[in-house]
Amino acid sequence: MRTPQRTVVREPYELLDLVGRQLGVSEPRTVTQEEVNQFADITHDHQWIHVDVERAKAGPFGGTIVHGFLTLALVPRLLADILTVENFSMGINYGLDRVRFVKPLRPGTEIQGVATLVSAKRIDAGGGPGGVQAKANVVVEFADDAATCCVAEILFRYHT
Repeated sequence: MRTPQRTVVREPYELLDLVGRQLGVSEPRTVTQEEVNQFADITHDHQWIHVDVERAKAGPFGGTIVHGFLTLALVPRLLADILTVENFSMGINYGLDRVRFVKPLRPGTEIQGVATLVSAKRIDAGGGPGGVQAKANVVVEFADDAATCCVAEILFRYHT
C-alpha cells in the first residue's frame, strides 16, 4: 500500500505551476457489495457478474466485480483526497478525455488513486470571475500491489 500524500494550494492559479507533477496518493478505499448493489439499482444494470454473488463464483472472475462506471464515479472522490484547493467560489467536474478499465475490481478490495496534473490553463468566464481548468491523470490502483485497475483523465474547473 502506498503512503497517502496530498497537495494543498491556496488559489486555483497555483495549479499552473504544478503541471507535470504527481499530486499525490489517496487514502485507501474499499467498495462493498452493498454499494455495488445500490449502484445496480440506480443504473438499472443488474448484470449477474455484478450482483449475483453465487452465480458469479462460477464466472470468469471467481466472484462479483464492481461496475466499471462505479469505479469511474470514485475518481473525483479519490482526487479530493489528493488535491485540496483552499480558495475558490465553485468547483465543477468538466469531463473526461480518456478512460480505460484495465483490470476488474472485486468488491472488498482496497484501492488507491494516484494523480498527476497533466495540464492547467486560465479560463475566462465571459465577464464574470475566471478560474482554472485542469486535467489530471488518475490511476486507480489495487492497494496491495499497485496494479492498475482503471485510468481516467479527468477535467475539472475551479472558478475564483
